Amino acid sequence: MSETKINPLPLRLKMARLKKGISQMNLGIQLGMEPGTASARMNHYEKGKHTPDYSTLKAIADELGVPVAYFFCESESSAELICLLDKMSEESKAMLLKQIRSENLDSK
Repeated sequence: MSETKINPLPLRLKMARLKKGISQMNLGIQLGMEPGTASARMNHYEKGKHTPDYSTLKAIADELGVPVAYFFCESESSAELICLLDKMSEESKAMLLKQIRSENLDSK
């Protein structure tokens, strides 16, 4: 029997929104949603009743200051790493990648 995986998106969305200190309604309005439906739409995303399409998810990520990949991280450590990596320069990312590849080759 296969184990059912929980969609991490609703939880990550709520966590990022709360960390930013913004209400569901205000987030929806800032994304261009109608004020009368903004809160309900965001609530549906956070409850997992509906999933935003990529362009909406990208807009949400930009508004909340997280990379889109953050919403799909299953663990807290992966979510934090994704956010930290996103803030690094390309040069720093390349150096880190080189280091990680080297360590993985050494451990084989």
